[in-house]
Amino acid sequence: MCFCSNIIAGETDSPVDDIYNGIHFTNHTKLDKNVFAIAYKGYLKLKQEQRVNTEKDILTICDFRLSANKYRIWVIDLTSNEVMVNDYVAHGQGSGEEYATAFSNKNGSHQSSLGFYITGNTYTGKHGNSLYLHGMDKGYNSEAYKRAIVMHGAGYVSKDFVLGTGRLGRSWGCPALSNEISDKVINLIKDGTCLFIYYPDQKYLNTCYWLH
Repeated sequence: MCFCSNIIAGETDSPVDDIYNGIHFTNHTKLDKNVFAIAYKGYLKLKQEQRVNTEKDILTICDFRLSANKYRIWVIDLTSNEVMVNDYVAHGQGSGEEYATAFSNKNGSHQSSLGFYITGNTYTGKHGNSLYLHGMDKGYNSEAYKRAIVMHGAGYVSKDFVLGTGRLGRSWGCPALSNEISDKVINLIKDGTCLFIYYPDQKYLNTCYWLH
């Protein structure tokens, strides 16, 4: 059985186990090992095809299986094995309320898009400092740039918002962050690093180019 099949089946080869076990999750929510393995597999393929900035060995993962009320974004430095950020991240209002259940690549859907992204440069927009994202999965997130799916800060991404409404706020499809950490995250991951938005969509997992 190939490496990728092992990952999708929920099993990982020992090299990935070793990398995962070496990550310092102390004081952070622990990322699911299988989600990490899938993200890492795609990251390696992107790196092999020279799509990522090799001067920044950073992998960012959003686990959209989880409640929006939980910390579900991880920014991991694969050189130092440090979790640099673990915090809230919003999904699109068209994707669901507390849980994201629907995803789209279509403009106007206000839904999040699954898959692998390469980060671009920054700009100042209506949400302040923002980060362009380039979707790498045709049919799943390839329209992200045209849809203005970007990373930015938002007031509706905070513990206070959760306490007041019962759930995190939602974006128009962007992986929005809290205003307190958005600048830090954007500066860490800008300019060619890998971002992976995960959901256990079997069609995606079985057909994603970066996983096979």
